[in-house]
Order: sequence, then C-alpha cells, then structure tokens
Amino acid sequence: MKILYGVQGTGNGHLSRARAMAEAFRQFPELDVQWLFSGRSPEKFFAMEAFGDYWWREGLTFVPKEGKVDQIATARQLNLSRLLKDIRDLPVQQFDLVISDFEPVTAWAARNRKRPSLGLGHQYAFRFPIPTPAFGWMARAIMKVFAPAQVSLGMHWYHFGHPILPPIAQAHEEPAVDGRDVGDHVLVYLPFENHLPLLQQLAQLPQKFVVYGLPTHLPKADHITLKAPSVKGFRHDVATAQGVICNSGFELIAETLTLGKPILTRPLKGQFEQEANALALKELQLARVVEQFDAITIGHWLQEKPGGVRIGWPDVAGAIVHWIAKGQRTSPQELADSLWEAVIPGSAATAPLTRNTPATQQVEGIEEQGKIQDIEGSEGT
Repeated sequence: MKILYGVQGTGNGHLSRARAMAEAFRQFPELDVQWLFSGRSPEKFFAMEAFGDYWWREGLTFVPKEGKVDQIATARQLNLSRLLKDIRDLPVQQFDLVISDFEPVTAWAARNRKRPSLGLGHQYAFRFPIPTPAFGWMARAIMKVFAPAQVSLGMHWYHFGHPILPPIAQAHEEPAVDGRDVGDHVLVYLPFENHLPLLQQLAQLPQKFVVYGLPTHLPKADHITLKAPSVKGFRHDVATAQGVICNSGFELIAETLTLGKPILTRPLKGQFEQEANALALKELQLARVVEQFDAITIGHWLQEKPGGVRIGWPDVAGAIVHWIAKGQRTSPQELADSLWEAVIPGSAATAPLTRNTPATQQVEGIEEQGKIQDIEGSEGT
C-alpha cells in the first residue's frame, strides 16, 4: 500500500507525533509512506532523518506575536493562489491512502480527487462536543474545512464519551523514581512569548530554568540557560526537569503527563485549540492553568511544590498503523475503546517539585517592591 502522509509543521507537536508514526510504520514494510510537510519554511525543520526524502509545500499557518495570534499578519501571509496550485498539482492519484495530520494540501487534494483519506491528530477531536471556549463555533467550523478527511481519528487526554483516541505520546525517558535522576531545573517552552519580558520575569526568581523556543543569543540571567532546538536534548531536559512551564499545546503536555511532571500552562490567546485545551486541563485537573506568566505567578506555583499527574498511554501509533495495515476492519469507536482500556489511569507523581533556593521570600520581596509587570500581549502561550 502506498500512503501519502501530510503533516502540519506549525508546531513541533505535529512533528513529534509524526516521528512516532514513522517508527511504527517501519514495523510494516508493506506500507510505503511518502511524507509531506507544510506550515513553516523548509529551513526551519530539524531532525527530519526519519522521514527520508520528504516533500515540502507552503501550506497554511498562523502568525504569533507577543503571545497572541496576529490575525492581520496571518491573513497577509496567506498565499491563496500558491495553496490552490499546490492542491491541484499534488499527485494523490499515485497513492492508495492519504493521511493528513491537519495538513491542508494533502487533505484537500485527496478530497478533490476523491482518494481515500484519513485525518489523524488532536484537531479532529473537535468534531465532537468536547470542552471548547465560548467563541468556538466559528473556529470549529474552520477546523472542519481546514483539512477534511473521509475518516478521522481524533486524539485527546480523555475521550469525553466519544470515539476519540488517547494521545500518541510515550515517555521521553523512564520517569525518575522518588526524585532520583531529577535535575535542579524547570523546563520552559514558550516560543510564542514576548521573549525579553519573559526572560526578565524569570530572572527575578531563584529557580534554575532551562528554556527552549527562544533565540539563544538573548541577554539573560546566569541561572537561565537558553538552548537551541534538539530532539534528544529536549527529551532529556523534560525527563529530568522538576516541572514544565509551557503553552497549552497538545503533544508536549501529553508527553509530560507520561512522566508525572507538574505543569504550569497558559493558552495562546485567540488560538482556538489551545484555549480549548486549557479548559480541558482545568476540567480534568491535569495541570495548573493561569491567565498570565509573571514572576509572582510562577513563584507562587514553585513555592506550592505542586505534584504532577502521571498517565501511562498505550502504543497508540503502533495500534493505528496495525489498524491501517489490516484494512481498517474495525470502527474508530472499537479502536478507541481498545486503546482506552490499555491506559494506566492518572496518579499522583512520586516526586513533587523542589527547589535549591526557597522561592517564598523571593516572591514576597518582589510583591513588596512592586516590580511585577505583565508580559505585554502574552495572555496565552
């Protein structure tokens, strides 16, 4: 079977899921997969060895600015004529199945040529009535037409009573037991933040931070380490972190839950998926959701020494590829049911967040001095 697999490259979560799927496909050599990526410029993709001679198209994406979706800039960068040409010229007739991880070029090419198609990813869960923000009706309608598919397999941290699969997320490394092999850092992944104000807020706290997603040349305090993109390095730093501060994207939080790490998160304002994720995290009590990131908010979270929730997800990628290889003989509901039966339910993590330096006095001192200012325009990450 020849498969064309399109991946939305706007966020690294889609790429992480694709890497897991690529590994699962290797167990079925009869499935010949051609990968296609879009949503970011080709030079910004990294660690793409698993995908062989992949194709690239411009696709569609959003433009973030200071923690928000810049709707004007997003509209300006849309090259509709290029998108339509890429859809029209894509040779989908050469493939037996087209899979789209919310990638519009492959999805629409398959629809227009009436080729069998499968939608795979978190966004397809929003076809069901799950927690969404008040403005969700329009965004939900956009999601339905962004990357359509004949059959879809949506994923979420919980099924909410619908045929939704668990996440494709395995632990980056074996979880530390009783605090052993845990570093002294908190991992920060906030690529859509206003960079300098974020670093200024982190500098006011005594905690050691390892930060990904920001330019590494920026000025910062000595206890803050800025790291360049690295799949291996990022996985290690998450696995050994005391906690994770991130936006409300789906994949990183799903992976962090396998490790039982405390999570402090905030959604990217105006981004439907992340605001919906934040609502689900509150409802499921899987993470601390906040409206702003500043030294006081982060400091209070640190001093509370929060524990995390650990969830053992099954091998969802392997199950999906096996399901495809066997001709999709069972329904998505049956596939979902079998996978949720294999989930190891959430439990309190064994090692709560700790710090080398107490944050309580530091936070109180900051409050008294009135130093805290919100990171402008960063209501979400």
